[in-house]
Amino acid sequence: MRGYILGVESTAHTFSVSVVSSDGRILSNAKSVYKPPEGSGIHPFEASQSHLAAAPGVLAEAVDRSGVPLGDLSAISYAMGPGLGPCLRVGAVVARTLAASLGVPLVPVNHAVGHIELGCLLTGAKDPVVLLVSGGHTMILAYSGGRWRVLGESLDLTLGQLLDQFGRHHGLASPCGRAIEEAASTSTSYLRLPYAVKGNDVSFSGLLTASKLLLDGGRSFSEVSYSVQETAFAMVAEVTERALAFTGKKEVMVVGGVAANRRLSGMMSEMAERHGASVAMPPIEYSGDCGAQIAWTGWLAYKSDIKVPIEDSQVLQSWRLDRVDIPWRS
Repeated sequence: MRGYILGVESTAHTFSVSVVSSDGRILSNAKSVYKPPEGSGIHPFEASQSHLAAAPGVLAEAVDRSGVPLGDLSAISYAMGPGLGPCLRVGAVVARTLAASLGVPLVPVNHAVGHIELGCLLTGAKDPVVLLVSGGHTMILAYSGGRWRVLGESLDLTLGQLLDQFGRHHGLASPCGRAIEEAASTSTSYLRLPYAVKGNDVSFSGLLTASKLLLDGGRSFSEVSYSVQETAFAMVAEVTERALAFTGKKEVMVVGGVAANRRLSGMMSEMAERHGASVAMPPIEYSGDCGAQIAWTGWLAYKSDIKVPIEDSQVLQSWRLDRVDIPWRS
């Protein structure tokens, strides 16, 4: 089966549209990112209004850059969830309208599965243990029996939420990961923080509270940032290492917005090397939310005859990826 598919991503702060070919070429990947005020997180309604205003321009840019006429598209895919309800609905409306006007199938995609499948496409990973770290997820996964299975996860905050809430306490606007990484790179002063690994799960709430107290007590943002990164990244490296040893796999792949952090990639590489495993990380421009993850995963689903009638399409704010059948990997 050959053709082209357009994917729409709108789960949180990013509205993005991408056109991908059946052989895995990303022909375009246009996006607009909602920026909240300093010290604030994502307000779902305000983010959705930003997406609504940006949608026509982002869509036109993606189609123009791809060089693919709308009439040549085989299907339209959209992020059905998980995510923020108002934001998801904007993407769903855009996708439904396109599918109806073009008379092509509408393909629902799980946003988290999209991160994994795009990562595999871009890195060549075949059967990895996956560390998915973003604002919405912190999970350690492996594929088995037709689904991605969760071998460990956060019991409270995600790694992205930890970084964003810590950064906002300092007065930054979400997302805060890049600013924290830059600040951490200027310090080597480690301050003891709660390290909470429970079985093969992690917990970041105590770490967040302690880091805020250190800031309030006069410790510098750079040394607390360094300590937060070292502690949190060591926690996810430990549980990923345990999953790697348990499964016996020889590939580790890190995906999601936090995958762009160079310190995290370094720690994961050191861990994998001890087990003779390779580490795969997608290019930074594709580690965060983007339409390409929805378009490529949508194509894989479309080939497996996964589609939904427009009148029955929906959005799911909560949709765990371990409940999603993955027939293209069976």
